[in-house]
Amino acid sequence: MAKILNHSGVDGLRVVCSDPTTPASGDPVRYGEMTGVALVAEDADGYTQVDFTAGRGWDLSVKGVDGGGNSAVAVGDKIYYVDADTPKLSKKATGRFFGFANDAITSGSTATIEVIKALA
Repeated sequence: MAKILNHSGVDGLRVVCSDPTTPASGDPVRYGEMTGVALVAEDADGYTQVDFTAGRGWDLSVKGVDGGGNSAVAVGDKIYYVDADTPKLSKKATGRFFGFANDAITSGSTATIEVIKALA
């Protein structure tokens, strides 16, 4: 006998985000160990609809830094989500894996680039 299906996908999953405290539409977010992108702003009940789908490209703010300081971002570099940073995305491997850069950023700069979401 088949089990009951709770979710048919992870695009638009309604969750209470772990970070940031009050997500806005288009923000990268964290839900436990999962990372995704808020599809809408957090509602009055504290829930946000989040897309966790791998393979989708999102235009997101990324900073050209890694754990050692300023570091250029190249196409294909791993991008991580770091709670304490603004912007949340960079090459700092101390964060949670988010996806892959699909554009470049010069060392120390912050820019909006396409990031291809990956499964953690």
